[in-house]
Amino acid sequence: MTRYISSFFLLCLLLICFACGEEGVITPRPRAYPKIDFPVKNYEAFDKDYCNFSFQYPAYTEIVQDTSFFNEKPAHPCWFDIFYPSFDARLHFTYASADSPEALSELKNDAFELVDWQNKRANYIEEIRIQKPDANLEGMAFDITGPAASPFQFYLTDNREHFVRASLYFNTHINPDSLAPLYDFVKMDITHLIDTFEWE
Repeated sequence: MTRYISSFFLLCLLLICFACGEEGVITPRPRAYPKIDFPVKNYEAFDKDYCNFSFQYPAYTEIVQDTSFFNEKPAHPCWFDIFYPSFDARLHFTYASADSPEALSELKNDAFELVDWQNKRANYIEEIRIQKPDANLEGMAFDITGPAASPFQFYLTDNREHFVRASLYFNTHINPDSLAPLYDFVKMDITHLIDTFEWE
């Protein structure tokens, strides 16, 4: 009987030893993100008759004119999106004309307020001044870091009557780490757009 008990304990001890081996240890793995195939940079001219400006936009995107704004007609025909089908991202454009310096100042203040709204989730907002005196163009770009809904916004104006505002949105859960490669790619397109922007 003692021999059976000894054999039983020896068997239990062997099972415990094997169970505590390296193979039974679960190691957490680093988070992985899917590989992204970026399109080749290529640009086309934006010269729609419903807007009084032009620029170059990516050939791998689509221009989608807004036909409704909260079930109403948009304030101006020159409201549109630059849509990235492969990234499910949109650069929303709105245009407004100002009939006085006060109206133009109000539009600028509205742009800053909309950026400030991102401060609820943003870690930092970098303000980048845009000035192209030869093209009668100035404005401000806002590079927003952190889990904010919109990582980049800007406005452009001729400081007389024309005002354009744009904001970038990705239609996905906000994860700055996983969106970083997409954002960097799209940001290069936005920079090119601003560099080629001209009033007509």
